[in-house]
Amino acid sequence: MENLYYYNLCREVPQTAQKRIQGGRISGMTDINPMWRIKKLTEMFGPCGIGWYYKTVREWLEPYQETVAAFVKIELYIKVDGEWSMPIQGTGGSMFVEIQKNGAHVSDECYKMATTDAISVACKQLGIGADIYWDKDKTKYRQTEREDTKGAAANQQSLTQTKQSVSTEELKELREQLMLECQRTGAGMIFLRRTYQIEKAEELSVLQLKDAIRILKNKPDKEIA
Repeated sequence: MENLYYYNLCREVPQTAQKRIQGGRISGMTDINPMWRIKKLTEMFGPCGIGWYYKTVREWLEPYQETVAAFVKIELYIKVDGEWSMPIQGTGGSMFVEIQKNGAHVSDECYKMATTDAISVACKQLGIGADIYWDKDKTKYRQTEREDTKGAAANQQSLTQTKQSVSTEELKELREQLMLECQRTGAGMIFLRRTYQIEKAEELSVLQLKDAIRILKNKPDKEIA
């Protein structure tokens, strides 16, 4: 059998199974209908449990500040010419506790969504939906190449554009508010460096400033000896 046989069978994703993501940090990317992956697995190998199956290896939670993420690790197995494959591993994640505008939101479907994500990761290794991922990675690497070429100048330009998205007065107010919250809670540059991977407070973007203020507002006053 040709090595790319299954890859070529499942690399293309029909438009009916694609959905453009609107909003959020992954806005503009393409989401693939999870049932389409199930359909491709069934077309290529047979019904679930007969020609392919997966088993959950581990489920766990990871807290980070006020949020909690859920993760699932699976092993996917396929049957080819009457023989079962070695495990094809995939790890997926979803939010369990997420801070929203009206407070904390707890999802009772976090493990189900994390499992769906894990299956997509395992299927990706078979080439399922490869054309979508190929275009996404191509864009990502081109962007990385441009950033490497431009170096520090590009980073500075990006920082300037972010700062210009709000008025100078608003930016000043955000920085002053962050400083007050840092003084109140006792948080300092260690907190900012660890959370946002920056060296100086001036490098914080507007969104990062607002996020840091939000986080610190939920923290108690520092203890005074």
